[in-house]
Amino acid sequence: MTQKVYDPSDKHPPKYQGDMNPDAAAGINYGSVGPHPERDNPRTAYDVKETHRLLKDFTDDQLKQLPILPAGSRLEQDATYIDLADPDRKEFKATSGMEVRQDALIVPKSEVDYQLWNRLRGVTDPARTGGVQGT
Repeated sequence: MTQKVYDPSDKHPPKYQGDMNPDAAAGINYGSVGPHPERDNPRTAYDVKETHRLLKDFTDDQLKQLPILPAGSRLEQDATYIDLADPDRKEFKATSGMEVRQDALIVPKSEVDYQLWNRLRGVTDPARTGGVQGT
């Protein structure tokens, strides 16, 4: 028996929902519940001029495999990300309510091949990067 997925935006009558719970689906990681603007018009590191400078050792094909979340996208709670605009380029786990800042270049780990992800993190061991060192 299939059960309906809980959607917090159904908690109150439509007339009162906006006042009582305006961000009802904020931080929910279940399927497509909540807004996902990154799925409407996906862009990659290849499409963003600044990333070509930041990732100069990556090929065009590799840049095309790195999705960049648009500003205002809500990050999924406990998911792992990297901000390419951060000079340290360290992984971080999102908490509920986090959104992509205007100046950020956020890449979600869940959408990237693990060998390419290791290169983003600065790993240089060929066994962990698939032996691909860029051109």
